[in-house]
Amino acid sequence: MTTSSNNTRTIEKYLQGKMSPSEKFLFEAQLLINPGLRMDVRAQKTAYALVRMYHHKKLREELENIHQQIFSDPGKGAYQQQVYQFFKQEGI
Repeated sequence: MTTSSNNTRTIEKYLQGKMSPSEKFLFEAQLLINPGLRMDVRAQKTAYALVRMYHHKKLREELENIHQQIFSDPGKGAYQQQVYQFFKQEGI
């Protein structure tokens, strides 16, 4: 099934909660009677979830890389101690 760009924008607006109450009511009525639209909404939700998971994974990799750069270099001992002290003070 092909989703028009207009349909995609409308679904995006719905999923992001950016519709007025009357727009939301009309859209949800269309969801009840249009199985194709329901499939498109599910597909777009899935796409958003996959994008979030991908970005979460990339962020975790970046943070791990920064951690390795900071905490594996003996020349950064003073900075390492500052970081440890910060978290100790915050009770983290």
